[in-house]
Amino acid sequence: MHCPFCQHVDTRVIDSRVSDDGATIRRRRECEACGERFSTLETIELKLPAIIKSDGRREHFDARKLRQSFDRALHKRPVSEEQIEAAVRAVIHQLRMTTERELASRRVGEFVMAELRKLDHVAYVRFASVYRSFQDVADFREELDRLERDLPGDGQLPLLAGEVVAFEPPSGKGRKR
Repeated sequence: MHCPFCQHVDTRVIDSRVSDDGATIRRRRECEACGERFSTLETIELKLPAIIKSDGRREHFDARKLRQSFDRALHKRPVSEEQIEAAVRAVIHQLRMTTERELASRRVGEFVMAELRKLDHVAYVRFASVYRSFQDVADFREELDRLERDLPGDGQLPLLAGEVVAFEPPSGKGRKR
């Protein structure tokens, strides 16, 4: 590997460490000419399928666009960065498992919706409203009805993830009349 400082053609590896998720290796290197040290990240490069857009164009898969989709849908929702990263990795994993060379963007959208549905129902409906081009309130109502039907238990959507809210009428204490 070329030194980024002096462009010398040879550097040596001083230290190698595997990341927590096992997907990358961080290598600490030293230039034999100038002595400067720097780090590199080594990742597996697997060919992901090309994405066929609705107008027929073909694009290379872009993980940044995928992450932006999750970020937009989950904006101001109580979902951690770790959960979002796990969902992005799950979609990428599904793309790799298809073994197809090309994949319709609709399929990618379905993968995203499935992950959002697990993470946060509000984000799921947000994404679905754009993805399925909802035209009016009736489209939202249909999607919410479908979501409630598929929920286990009493079919109630939680307001916040893991939160149970009980309504208590005001006690009247401390109120001015």
